[in-house]
Amino acid sequence: MFRARPATEMTLSIPIFPLNTVLYPGSLLPLKIFEQRYLDMTRDCVRDSTPFGVCRIREGQEVGLPAVPEQIGCTALITEWEMPHLGVFHLWTQGQQPFRILRQVTLPDGLIRADIELLAETAGELRAESLALCRRVLEQIVEKVGPDYFFPPLAYDDPRWTGYRLAEVLPLEPQDKQRLLELRDDSERLERLRAYLQQAA
Repeated sequence: MFRARPATEMTLSIPIFPLNTVLYPGSLLPLKIFEQRYLDMTRDCVRDSTPFGVCRIREGQEVGLPAVPEQIGCTALITEWEMPHLGVFHLWTQGQQPFRILRQVTLPDGLIRADIELLAETAGELRAESLALCRRVLEQIVEKVGPDYFFPPLAYDDPRWTGYRLAEVLPLEPQDKQRLLELRDDSERLERLRAYLQQAA
């Protein structure tokens, strides 16, 4: 089994992997790769220690013809991989940084490649009660599902970490998960999550 070290620089031209999921910074995303375009992508990313981009599918399917991705996604770094048999990769990836697609092209093999803009994050004006509620709910979820679902350390005091982890595990509609990724303000993300929790209570 191979373990990769995070790259020190992010390229602004990356392959895009459209999926029926929303990836957040710090999230653990296991993948099973078998389509040739993504096998080639994986080989290149492992060889060069570079990330690829994960975008939620706006139109289309994960397998077959190239899907239409959302414009906002998150870079993913391969942290571990194995090839149990020829033609299949098992990957463990970690979400790194949100980005916006500026330009994209579909290559002859169906792989989407894009020039991207990495998006900055801001703390905003945090309300202590919002962090407290989100933290309490997240701690209960982690206690039930176990810590192995998350990359250590468990940083409950970090509003960004707590907001992304809660957005990741709550049973939100896919479009709502996408909107939480598109927010650049940690406090606004926590407020949205707090409103959902209070409505669901």
